[in-house]
Amino acid sequence: MDKPCGTMGPGEIPVELLTHLFVSFGYINSAFEVTNMDGIASHIYKDIGNVKAKNPSLKIVIALGGWAFSDPGPWKEVFPKMVSTKANRATFINNLLGFLSQYGYDGVDWEYPGADDRGGTDDDGKNYVALLKELREAINAKSRDYIVTFTAPSSYWYLRHFDLNAMQSYDGDNPIGHQVLSHTNLTEINSALNLFWRVGVDPSKVVLGLGFYGRSFELESASCWKPGCKFKGPGSPGRCSKTAGILSYAEIMEIVDKTGGTPYFDEAAAARYMVYDGNSWISFDDPETFQMKIDYASKMGLHGLMIWAVDLDSPDLQALKSISNGELIGRT
Repeated sequence: MDKPCGTMGPGEIPVELLTHLFVSFGYINSAFEVTNMDGIASHIYKDIGNVKAKNPSLKIVIALGGWAFSDPGPWKEVFPKMVSTKANRATFINNLLGFLSQYGYDGVDWEYPGADDRGGTDDDGKNYVALLKELREAINAKSRDYIVTFTAPSSYWYLRHFDLNAMQSYDGDNPIGHQVLSHTNLTEINSALNLFWRVGVDPSKVVLGLGFYGRSFELESASCWKPGCKFKGPGSPGRCSKTAGILSYAEIMEIVDKTGGTPYFDEAAAARYMVYDGNSWISFDDPETFQMKIDYASKMGLHGLMIWAVDLDSPDLQALKSISNGELIGRT
């Protein structure tokens, strides 16, 4: 919302091309109520709910948490405390269901980073499962068909209380490593999904996530620019995204148009990569590599696709339209 350009207000969201809209991110306050992120006006939830007027069949889901929710500060300890007792969980569940009813939303998505260095506790795992179980029971008791989705490790103990699991196919490699590699890699996607199949997860409960952005790096040497070459840091921030190491799909297409360069094809990863501005390197998907991943998802019998995020697309919605025109039964 605070980007200088490349923004998209609720009324601009191309809901006619979507089946589900995930609102990222909602937070949970110390009273265990759903609230807005810092710097985001509370009326955003009502404004987004109003877009159903343009697509009555659209399902709107509030995504709770996100990486920044566990940053040092007032929010960091909320989740462990909320899930720590049955009474706290019941308070939150009651508040959540009231939120969904108030704004006409259709479900909740969990984006809780549970790593030890992100504020997690030893009891979070079992308490999280208890929360999911009790949430599902509360939804069933009200005879509602609210959707429950998440991004999390593959485990039957998590999955049995969910309708769908969003499996990210992006951010596989990032500027924490030592070599430039595609952050969206079909080989790694296949390996990750194999973990799901080993524990008996039904493919129809898995949605493949696609990223409308790329990961950029500053190469250590301009003479070594293929995947596997070393880098010395993240790429320069984009003029709109303003984040080192990340460029939106719109920004990437601007670079392609500006330089007249042809992105290289990484066949093993089913992704594109490109060198620009001397020693800058970026990996990303385009319509052709998106289709390769759609074909893979269809072959594996996945439920559908999700994207992060619609406001990162080009002004003509090239990425979204290429996915919407793809062939995938059960698209979401």
